[in-house]
Amino acid sequence: MPELPEVETVARGLRQAILGRRILSVTLGKTDFIDDPAALEQHLPGRHIEAVERYGKFMLLRLSALSEENCVATNGDAAPASLLVHLGMTGQIAPRPAGQPLEKHTHVCLLLDDGRELRYTDARRFGRIAYLTKELLAEELSGFGADPLEVSKEEFADRICGRRARIKALLLDQSALRGVGNIYADESLWKAKIHPARLGARLNRKEAETLRRVLQDILRKAILLRGSSISDFLDAEGEPGEYQRHHRAYGREGNNCYRCKTPIRRAIVAGRSSYFCPKCQPSPRRFTMLPLPRRLKNMKEKDNAETRRMLRPGRSKHRSAEK
Repeated sequence: MPELPEVETVARGLRQAILGRRILSVTLGKTDFIDDPAALEQHLPGRHIEAVERYGKFMLLRLSALSEENCVATNGDAAPASLLVHLGMTGQIAPRPAGQPLEKHTHVCLLLDDGRELRYTDARRFGRIAYLTKELLAEELSGFGADPLEVSKEEFADRICGRRARIKALLLDQSALRGVGNIYADESLWKAKIHPARLGARLNRKEAETLRRVLQDILRKAILLRGSSISDFLDAEGEPGEYQRHHRAYGREGNNCYRCKTPIRRAIVAGRSSYFCPKCQPSPRRFTMLPLPRRLKNMKEKDNAETRRMLRPGRSKHRSAEK
């Protein structure tokens, strides 16, 4: 599921591509992920896209008020409003030429005044789109926590150190920090040398500040590299991100830790797969990690056997003689 860096990447791309454009019409396909499909058809035509923002894992397309010439009976409320977009697991949103054939699973097309369509595609339809007035948007966003890129040292420590939940759960809790997901939680905990199963209340202020700093560094670097493309993520230009090449923990079960060469292990924490180094990130007592899958274990044993064979006494001398 796209996290903060991926959503920020898409928002920046849309900001460059569609800012100021006027929506002429709306065409919908399957609508089970749209809060009120009729609201899009009634309230979007005639409005300009005045801003594209990220809020946690959401994108907000800020829409202008309707001018008197465009304010007709079917358009209802003419005040400024917002289109909330959540990409879910496989959602993509990007402008395309109106004459270009629709890709499979295209469910929303907003015809723009420059001859393009803003298209939303989503194979699994786990995303969400909602037309929200100012009051409904404020209510929607009221339960979210601080933005991890903007949170202060003091606020971060207060949100983490005073709670007895596991630190991985706290990082994923959108009411504590909005926008962090599984990938960047694991990456930041590895960088900070903090085990994902440690309790937030067991972290001291120095550890909390280290975690805040590395989390922000990782998120900013991931944004510069246009996020992580694990399976389906593409930016607003249809290009994959590159940060997956820099993962140090996430998805690396059985591979050696970049710091100490100990194999990265996996455990279930907060209901999610969590990747960590058992040496660099000491675990709490009585914590159980998952055994390495047989395939990875066999590969590791084969690598170790090959290493021992190469380091046998006289091996280097023999190789030199052969040369």
